[in-house]
Amino acid sequence: MTTQLNPVLRYGASASLIALIVLCLLWELRIAPLRPGGSLLALKALPLLLPLRGVLRGSLYTLQWAAMLVLLYFVEGVVRAWSDPSPLSAAMGGLEIVLSLVFFCCAIFYLRPAKRAARARKVSP
Repeated sequence: MTTQLNPVLRYGASASLIALIVLCLLWELRIAPLRPGGSLLALKALPLLLPLRGVLRGSLYTLQWAAMLVLLYFVEGVVRAWSDPSPLSAAMGGLEIVLSLVFFCCAIFYLRPAKRAARARKVSP
């Protein structure tokens, strides 16, 4: 039994992960840094580089744990969109929310057929 994985969802996950990395870097270095000239908060993009290769290749395992990792960025986006005094930084938080949700949904719906097939293999002898 072969599973049909949707390449559009994989490309959506890849594009949103790359966009999230770029957003984190631009946000903290150019657009709305905490300190003029940029801040070390740009290092928050580093954990997103870890799953990048596996996500680009469509690795099911990598997409699983990357979907959990991206929830941290969702939380940061919510906190900063809600509480950041700078309107530009709050807007960046809103964009971070959108990108992390796009990645999460693409990853979950990409993994869904593979998880169903694995569950069916486990049940049948």
